[in-house]
Amino acid sequence: MKRLDGKWALVTGSSRGVGQQIALGLAQRGCHVIVHGRVASHCDETLRLLEACDIEAHIVAGDLKDVDGTNALIQSVKEHPGRIDILYNNAAIMNAWKPTWEITPLEWMESFQVNLFAMVMLCNAFAPSMRDRGYGRIVNLSSGIQNVPQLAPYSATKAAVDKYTRDLAYELRDSGVLVNALDPGWLKTDLGGPDADHPVETVLPGALVPALLDDNGHSGRLYAAQDYCMLEG
Repeated sequence: MKRLDGKWALVTGSSRGVGQQIALGLAQRGCHVIVHGRVASHCDETLRLLEACDIEAHIVAGDLKDVDGTNALIQSVKEHPGRIDILYNNAAIMNAWKPTWEITPLEWMESFQVNLFAMVMLCNAFAPSMRDRGYGRIVNLSSGIQNVPQLAPYSATKAAVDKYTRDLAYELRDSGVLVNALDPGWLKTDLGGPDADHPVETVLPGALVPALLDDNGHSGRLYAAQDYCMLEG
């Protein structure tokens, strides 16, 4: 099993669901983890689960719905531990189900702020230092959603995430920093709902593949976690 001993990872939205699973998977490979939630107390359960792993864990809080909250998160990470080697942009929101023409401009703006603009801010904050050190892994959560006009803002933001991921990967080519997108699959989470195809635990081990790539690994690619669901974690 490939190890990540001594590395630091920030996983946004890791107080529950997919982010929590990713945090646990990284910790089981020796990676120190920065757990993120809108409020610090929301991360208590993830922190408790991480106690079984011989790693350091740190909590940062910040609401990605606004620039100030995102900047607060970034500043907290820069204060401790001061650097990250792996960035999982996992946090996302989904608008309420309704006919497309009833979705308000505010709902569109909030979706883009959390799902794309906050992601860009985080990449801007940490990718340059990864490049300077010659190592980094950035994983942006995408989605396979299609033909669901009632969730158009969510779908549109994820399409934008895919394009941004490819552009950032090209910007960081030959730098030792790999940037990839991850489709976790339709999972039984608060976001995915109870009728989803897969339990949230099936996001592992596939969700870790982009973080475990060698320096000459692919960049700018979309990985599907469910393609690896039959592998051992």
